[in-house]
Amino acid sequence: MNLSFLVIDDDEVFRQTLSRGLQRHGCQVAMAADEAGALALLSESRFDACVLDLRLDDESGLMVLPRLLALQSDLRILMLTGYSSIATAVEAIKRGASHYLAKPATIADILRVFSDEEMPACEPVSESTSVDRLAWEHIQRVLLEENGNISASARRLGMHRRTLQRRLAKRPVAQ
Repeated sequence: MNLSFLVIDDDEVFRQTLSRGLQRHGCQVAMAADEAGALALLSESRFDACVLDLRLDDESGLMVLPRLLALQSDLRILMLTGYSSIATAVEAIKRGASHYLAKPATIADILRVFSDEEMPACEPVSESTSVDRLAWEHIQRVLLEENGNISASARRLGMHRRTLQRRLAKRPVAQ
């Protein structure tokens, strides 16, 4: 596969590992750690595909996504996250992502997304979802509705802001 990728992830080790894996498969890769770096690269070059992390240091990949598409409307974007939820998957697709995958995803998974094979836009969701997972989904939905505002989300959820921050810092509950 001979695609040019823009990889946007704040985790340097993951970004480097993903880039090396894509390069081993014949892809050209440019990397950015944040929105500013990504927009600078995108204003200089065109890319076939982009792998965008949902949670960048102080930014949300959901907010970065439309800005990337404003610079290159035909850019195919894969939202990749270790904090997946139905709410963020739906929002990512609404904002223009072509696909959404939960970490850990293999290089083969990522390349399959951008191949010509038919693949669903989001990973299928299990029908037997735990109560803890439903709570996680609800928190994500409220956070999206409040545009990422932790204090407003905490008020709506009836919990202390620090408690909400601790819950968001943890990995999501397994399905």
